[in-house]
Amino acid sequence: MASDLDFVEFVKDQIDPACAISFRKMFGEYALYSKGKVVALICDNQLFVKSTDAGKKYIGEYIEAPAYPGAKQSLLIQEQIEDREWLSKLIIITENEFPMPKPKVKRKAKK
Repeated sequence: MASDLDFVEFVKDQIDPACAISFRKMFGEYALYSKGKVVALICDNQLFVKSTDAGKKYIGEYIEAPAYPGAKQSLLIQEQIEDREWLSKLIIITENEFPMPKPKVKRKAKK
């Protein structure tokens, strides 16, 4: 089941604008970016934040689940999704744990 754009917009609006949240549709689901880094996935209208030690420590008791079959374990965010301050802090913590993605190298066309 694909996620609804309305749900994705709701999640985006719950996060502080300083996090520079953007999203991109991928295979009917969505990747959430904070300052250019993938920090979460939205699948089946559920929010899965990338799992980090700092994120787990911040949450305390957490639920880990794969966003889709075969995916790595992520932190499943349920009730706290409506707590803007809490969710924004989790996104900041998660974003700080990952390096900037390497720029993609453009391939030269074969002659």
